[in-house]
Amino acid sequence: MMAALAPGFLALGLFLAAVPLLSRKSTPARSLLTGVSFALLLRYVYWRVTKTLPPAGLTVDFVVGYAFMLAEAASMAAVALSLLFISRTIDRSAAARIDGRATDPAAPLIDVFICTYNEDRSILERTIIGATGMAYGNYRVWVLDDGRRLWLRRLAGELGCHYLTRSDNRHAKAGNINHALRHVSQLPNRPAFISILDADFVPRPDFLARTVSLMDDPSVGVVQTPQHFINPDPIQTNLAASDVWPDEQRFFFDILMPAKDAWGVAFCCGTSSLIRYDGLMQIGGFPTDSVTEDYLLTLRLKERGLNTIYLNERLTIGLAPEGLKEYITQRGRWCLGFMQIARGRSGPLSRTSTLPFIDRLSLIDAFMSWAAVYPARMLGLVVPWLFLLFGVKAVQANLGEVLAYFLPFYVWHGLTMAWLSRGRSLAMMTDVSQLIAAPAVLKAVTTGLLKPKGHKFKVTAKGGKRDRKFLEWPLLRLYGGALLITLVAIAYAFILHLRGENIAYGGLALAWSFYNAFILTVVCFVCIEQPRKRKAERFVRNEPILLRQDGRSHLARLADLSITGARLIDPDPPAIGSAVECKIYGRSIAAVAVRHTTDGFAVRFEESMDTRVHAIRAFYAGEYVRAFRGVRAFPVGKALLLRLFG
Repeated sequence: MMAALAPGFLALGLFLAAVPLLSRKSTPARSLLTGVSFALLLRYVYWRVTKTLPPAGLTVDFVVGYAFMLAEAASMAAVALSLLFISRTIDRSAAARIDGRATDPAAPLIDVFICTYNEDRSILERTIIGATGMAYGNYRVWVLDDGRRLWLRRLAGELGCHYLTRSDNRHAKAGNINHALRHVSQLPNRPAFISILDADFVPRPDFLARTVSLMDDPSVGVVQTPQHFINPDPIQTNLAASDVWPDEQRFFFDILMPAKDAWGVAFCCGTSSLIRYDGLMQIGGFPTDSVTEDYLLTLRLKERGLNTIYLNERLTIGLAPEGLKEYITQRGRWCLGFMQIARGRSGPLSRTSTLPFIDRLSLIDAFMSWAAVYPARMLGLVVPWLFLLFGVKAVQANLGEVLAYFLPFYVWHGLTMAWLSRGRSLAMMTDVSQLIAAPAVLKAVTTGLLKPKGHKFKVTAKGGKRDRKFLEWPLLRLYGGALLITLVAIAYAFILHLRGENIAYGGLALAWSFYNAFILTVVCFVCIEQPRKRKAERFVRNEPILLRQDGRSHLARLADLSITGARLIDPDPPAIGSAVECKIYGRSIAAVAVRHTTDGFAVRFEESMDTRVHAIRAFYAGEYVRAFRGVRAFPVGKALLLRLFG
């Protein structure tokens, strides 16, 4: 066994010796690491194809073995493409600048579109207040209400922005935006740029000023910025790992998008973007032949010579899906939309598209990440069962042989991705997130390829009531059943029906099954939705603030903070119900003491519109949102163990 482990230990040693000498931003360094990963991948695939396939014939071993090999090969091709794109990166922050346009009333006009359908008032109020408080000299804010709500019309008027609605919801978000484009195109003062904000994304004051500077290059059609979230996603929440593991989107926005941009194939993600108005008019507005109209927008603009670039700065803050159902709906929609793109006139194999080769290759990369990786992961659950329960040998190799060829790639590739992403990519957590989304993704791949037209846009619900623990039964039944089968298969093969063949070939199936069992256990815990008792996220602080009550002032210490209230450390707390003034956000805010704590008291801020406007703008302009600079595997593993056994 030590001989089988030796190549893996060698890969580990070489990696640890090499990385201190390398820079994450260096293209040669990134190419070296990803190149070694690719070479080790080829070594494994060659061995897998030439040494492990069942003999040809009309046998179950042959059918299952070749089917799994094809799925695995497709998944490995997706990995190879991802290695290619991750070998570069770019940072455009130095090119983005704030200049006189931030205060010049004659600056190019920007129309900010806030797209909404059914979101709560509390969510929309934050977004509108943030949007109307940006530091840019010439812009208009439009609330595009596909829910036709009277209270929202009044709120928009109260907060000083424009309101638009339409008689139907044709083409969903894309149709809503196109209706607004037709409206502003008929105004005497037409915009130079359009900015898109989803209903839950609050912009920072410098959002427009930072992004518009990159539009000085006339070849730029879209400036996309990342999506950051004020709340943990359901995986973080349900695993109690919010403090040690970032949201699932961080790898995509922090690592993959800058890499795509370095190759010239970054793409629009809808919200938090700035788009050239003339380019939009050239292509007839947002495309409506995909439910992911934002990605398709990039392709249509690229066909007209306008590029999408990526500014990796935290300029907007939104809400991550708060529950598994919403998380799965969102992933399913993204996958379905991409399948529609793949089947459309801007797809990677389209003869009518003028997209260059690198864009087509990027589309193939995205297609494979949906259509190849997820099926292979699901088959990876089934293949060990077939051997342990029925003796079907889809992989004709023992554990030692697999370790000798697969482990070096697994170690080097896992460490490479973890190092390049500063821990945002861990194989175990990737497997968990893929299994959670797999049923919706597989359904979307099938329906999108077979029937690309006629699908409705499914909105990701935000802001619902989530104050109770509950089970996500459809997923729990599926993966709880898979976990039970895995454990039964292990018990049957190694306890109830132990044979010599199991000893010879069962080591691989046993190790594989134990890994699957652990991942499935984690997935099952993710399916237990944990309650979220607060509507507004709170963030830990440790700073002195001035309190004033009944004409007297004294210092207290701020313990935590949200846009609705705060907790203060104070040895002499006021009586519950007392009115106090807190010097927070650079001004005095009226508040009411609502409860005592062991070391102080908590307050709820005054609910006047003036107070909310100031608090929201100050809160979202500050550094209150968690920013993961790096993630280490040990704290993540500790959090998982505490969740499973604590």
